[in-house]
Amino acid sequence: VVGLQQYLVKPRVADVNENVLSEQLVTESALTEDLVKNGVPLETAIQQFEHYARQTFHIGPSTHSLRFVTDGQLPLRQCLHPETCSKNLELPSYYSYFHDLRKEFRAFYSMPEEPQCIRDMIAYLGMTPDTESEFYVKEIKDMVNIVQRLLADGHKFENPEAVNLRLEPGICSKNEEVDNSCVVRARGLPWQSSDQDIAKFFRGLNVAKGGVALCLSPQGRRNGEALVRFINQEHRDMALKRHKHHIGNRYIEVYKASGEDFINVAGGSNNEAQAFLSRGGQVIVRMRGLPYDCTAKQVLDFFEAGENSCQVMDGEEGVLFVKKPDGRATGDAFVLFNQEEDAGKALSKHRELIGSRYIELFRSTTAEVQQVLNRSMDPKTYEPQMPLIAQVPQVPLLPQHIITSGTRKDCIRLRGLPYEAQVEHILDFLGDHAKNIVFQGVHMVYNAQGQPSGEAFIQMDSEQSAFQSAQQKHHRYMIFGKKQRYIEVFQCSGEDMNLVLTGGIPAGAVSPAKAATLLSPGGTMLPPPHFAPAAAFSPFGPAGPAQLIPTTTLTPPRHTFAAAFPPIFYWPYPSPPVSPTSYYGGALTPLPPPGAAAIQPPPHQHGAAPPPHHSAATLVIMQGLPYSANTADVLNFFRGFPEWSIDYLNPSHPNTHNITHPGVHSAAA
Repeated sequence: VVGLQQYLVKPRVADVNENVLSEQLVTESALTEDLVKNGVPLETAIQQFEHYARQTFHIGPSTHSLRFVTDGQLPLRQCLHPETCSKNLELPSYYSYFHDLRKEFRAFYSMPEEPQCIRDMIAYLGMTPDTESEFYVKEIKDMVNIVQRLLADGHKFENPEAVNLRLEPGICSKNEEVDNSCVVRARGLPWQSSDQDIAKFFRGLNVAKGGVALCLSPQGRRNGEALVRFINQEHRDMALKRHKHHIGNRYIEVYKASGEDFINVAGGSNNEAQAFLSRGGQVIVRMRGLPYDCTAKQVLDFFEAGENSCQVMDGEEGVLFVKKPDGRATGDAFVLFNQEEDAGKALSKHRELIGSRYIELFRSTTAEVQQVLNRSMDPKTYEPQMPLIAQVPQVPLLPQHIITSGTRKDCIRLRGLPYEAQVEHILDFLGDHAKNIVFQGVHMVYNAQGQPSGEAFIQMDSEQSAFQSAQQKHHRYMIFGKKQRYIEVFQCSGEDMNLVLTGGIPAGAVSPAKAATLLSPGGTMLPPPHFAPAAAFSPFGPAGPAQLIPTTTLTPPRHTFAAAFPPIFYWPYPSPPVSPTSYYGGALTPLPPPGAAAIQPPPHQHGAAPPPHHSAATLVIMQGLPYSANTADVLNFFRGFPEWSIDYLNPSHPNTHNITHPGVHSAAA
């Protein structure tokens, strides 16, 4: 024994009470809050020991010139290596090798089970434990006595444990058997994570070659999950203890998985992929968005051009294009690079051009190559997919005699209701005003998917009752459980009510002069312009208007209303299965100036929707506008869009007449 060194490391974080030590640690050891808070940062402690070790042991360049002996696997694998990795600290090379005293002790003395602590080994040897020193110094002195006893009894410390700092590439076959006790599933990963990032999260534990398989969605995109295969069950069990540890500000969930799960994701049977991966490149980059006629030479030129020039491994042989079963290109390719240093240079060309197309670049893995190639050669991949939201069935509305009509403003409209709100909650909200509601006069409005829209119409016994309700209850709060929502209350007419519930009225049924009087302040439905039938508008087929559910069960005769303009869809999450930059509209013409006649264009053949970016005009309804918004604000919002023309927004047209009307929260353009 040539020396004894102890370094108290000061943590960077504390709990809400500024405590840095757990109660268990304070009880078991001699450490106190003051001692630790006056310690040194981890990087300083590493530097101090490095300086001491080089002066004392005259360490040479060999990684085996200094060897650690630890009490179990946890000090280095689960503590020091993960901590230095998260703080971006470099450890000297001799920290990657160590002897586990518990394993050495069990192997030499042929114990049936591994000792669980130093006291077990001391007791087995019949030695006297140290009782004079502090907690950690006492443990170290006991370990020294055990090591000296092992050496005296003839044991040799020959085969050290190794800590792999980098993930090595490897190929997994569909026919390979993977031990069920060696695989975990990590969930909640950042979508841009590479296999090296995931191996870094498990730093200190040894991942098998090619043991990180990033899972892909049916659309071929990473879904934030990965399957990780370790070299044995011991490392898998330590990996499970990293459940809800963090990558950046995201916590990662870690669960057990099976070998079959890993094979299903990482296993491959494609000979072309096997030959490509067997070249042994350190870096794989996935290219997406390539022109369909792109050649391997164009890919080589793409990476060799510019400041961050890099060479593709093995030239054209290091490029693998992803193709469909019939041999047609998919626009994807994988590229190999020799060294890790090439990864940064290659990825710096993200979104640079080949021809007129920008190319997306991602760090990839051997497992991802296998997955993508397997799917690309599967004919089922290219079969038409079911839409995310099924076609909405037609639902009959209530007969017209149940819904009031006319321009008398004897109704109120409630907006912003909690989705769980029922009729009784509305009655409680209205309080004394509820006694002025007519029989069966509360109507909950549902959207086209049959979900509550957060709106309701209420028929009152007079215009005066509706006015008083709107004045006194507008922007008042509805208490619903622990929720508190302010509710908008507007006075409106039966005609306004029908505009919402029946999906609009025929354009010719109301004159522009009368349309403004039908729209009560605060209404959001605007009279539609002239355009094609609703069937020609929606790419998802004709949809029924909003549903109206009565307060009591009624059995009226069925009746449907012909919708003359496209119904408005309020899509729930996820978004509708179309590109956000595409629009699907009926064949519209620009709005005519005042006094001019609108020309009704013919509907599309068979009622089919025109393709995206059709040259004809389409209708856009804007909701959520500030109450102070005017025509100029709408124009500025669309400025720079080639599809937009000032001719499409006519302030004198009935659709845009109400943009500046007080209380109107929508606009049509």
